Amino acid sequence: MTRTPPTTAAPVRLWRWRRNPLRRPSDMVEAWIVLATWVLVLLCGTLAGVLAARASDASFAERRAELRTVSAVLTDDAAKTPATGSGYDDGRVWAGVRWTGPDGAVHTDRAKVYPGAPAGSTITVWTNRSGRVVPAPVTGAAAGAQSALTGALVAPTAAAAVWGVGWIVRSRLIRRRLAEWDEEWKQIGPRWGNFSGT
Repeated sequence: MTRTPPTTAAPVRLWRWRRNPLRRPSDMVEAWIVLATWVLVLLCGTLAGVLAARASDASFAERRAELRTVSAVLTDDAAKTPATGSGYDDGRVWAGVRWTGPDGAVHTDRAKVYPGAPAGSTITVWTNRSGRVVPAPVTGAAAGAQSALTGALVAPTAAAAVWGVGWIVRSRLIRRRLAEWDEEWKQIGPRWGNFSGT
């Protein structure tokens, strides 16, 4: 004799949205909370990502506007070989530079140059408003890629925060429903034996 395995009922999808005599008002509220959470996750994540990318792009543009290029002269020979670095170096070395600002004042600083450049060589450096040498600003495709990456990192973070709030609200609703069921069982439980005819 062969046994047939017990069949399990297939889960009813979207049961909270269907008419059902067992559905409680809290089930409908929970369904709306879940729907609102996912809609807000998508909207807020997308909006946060776009705003972060735009803010990053605006920051790059503002930095580019604050900096300017000047023609400077090396005051000493650049080292022939770069010192061993962290792996993030681009092969350039530090060397002293001198330039004359728009006001006629002479400025000196250190800048990164390619190794082997002799003293007296002319190079172009970026300076800020206070007359200090600064790294070149991020421009073009690199700026676009960094802005896009910023947006891509911020979007899921914002979405996760919204999802977390929705999860907390839903968890509180479930705890409240369980407390209501417990109260109802306290009223019906003692009379349960009467239904069996004892």
